[in-house]
Amino acid sequence: MEFCRVIELRDGRRCVLRNGTAADARAALDSFNQTHEETDYLLTYPDEGGLTVGDEARYLQGRAESDDEVEVLAEVGGVIVGSAGVGRVGSKEKLRHRAEFGISIEREYWGLGIGRALVEACVECASVAGYVQLELEVVADNERALSLYRSEGFVEYGRNPRGYRSRQSGWQELVLMRLELDG
Repeated sequence: MEFCRVIELRDGRRCVLRNGTAADARAALDSFNQTHEETDYLLTYPDEGGLTVGDEARYLQGRAESDDEVEVLAEVGGVIVGSAGVGRVGSKEKLRHRAEFGISIEREYWGLGIGRALVEACVECASVAGYVQLELEVVADNERALSLYRSEGFVEYGRNPRGYRSRQSGWQELVLMRLELDG
C-alpha cells in the first residue's frame, strides 16, 4: 500500500510520512532497534528481534506491495525516526474486517506531532484498505499514548493485567483499544 504525506512538526521541521520499501531496510531496522531500546512500553527488546536487513527488506517490500497492509515510516532530515503499521488480524472471513495497529518513535522526536500524524496515517490507510475496525494494545502506564489514542477516537474494550512481563518492572497491564472505521 502506498502512502506519502509531508507534515510540519511543532519545531518547524518537516517530516515525510511514507510507506517503507526494501531500500529502507537498514535504516528502518536501526530505528526499530533504537525505539525498542529506549522504552519499556513496546512488545519486544532489541535482543529478541533477530531480524536481518534482508528480512526487513522483504517485510517492507511486502507491505509496500500489499493492498491491505502498510508500514509508514517517519523521516526527518532524511533520517527514519519512527514507524507505524497496519496489518490484518486474520484472513478468515470472520476476521477480515479487523486490522491491528502498532507505532514506535525515537525518544528524541517525542512531542513533535509525529505520533498523531502516524496514527492518522494508519487510520486513513486502514479505511482505504476496507477495514471496519482498527485495534491496538497499549501499556496502561503509557499515559501519553493512551491520551493520544483516546483523542483520535479509540475506545477501551478490555484490559489484560498480565499482558506483558517486563524485565524491568514485572507485570504490565495492557489496555485493549479499538476504533470503528465505518461509523
